[in-house]
Amino acid sequence: SEENKAVVFGYEVKNPSRYGVVEFNENNEVVSVEEKPTQPKSNYAIVGLYYYTNDVIEIAKNVKPSKRGELEITSVNNVYLDQENLNVELMGRGFAWLDTGTINAINNASNFIKTIEERQGLKVACLEEIAYCNNFIDKIQLEHIIKKLPNDYANYLSRLIDN
Repeated sequence: SEENKAVVFGYEVKNPSRYGVVEFNENNEVVSVEEKPTQPKSNYAIVGLYYYTNDVIEIAKNVKPSKRGELEITSVNNVYLDQENLNVELMGRGFAWLDTGTINAINNASNFIKTIEERQGLKVACLEEIAYCNNFIDKIQLEHIIKKLPNDYANYLSRLIDN
């Protein structure tokens, strides 16, 4: 069943050789997962968000260093793939995956978040907002949280209640 499968997320990138790359067949089924391939078989990078079954503990214990001398999460993903227990969810338009693997990438990610927040007046990954909008917390709980926060952030959250 689907609940016994690992789930990873793929995102189309222009330079896939920098990442773990997932390849699909004509039916959009996962065919391979490779770590930093010199000749990528697709432009879909695995973004580093993984949902694994409890089997991952034993799988991880058996991971051996790669040719690069590193323990690779791709090895874990390949075990799930070999067992036909790997699903890949693609992140399409409207999603932004921000790689932070280099100094330049961290700077780019920071600037992207800053631009969104300044231009749109929205917070990115505001946990209180996410919890409130998904009914994980109610208005009273949000009001209690707001009282403990700095003014600018509290003002942002207060707008949620007012709308």
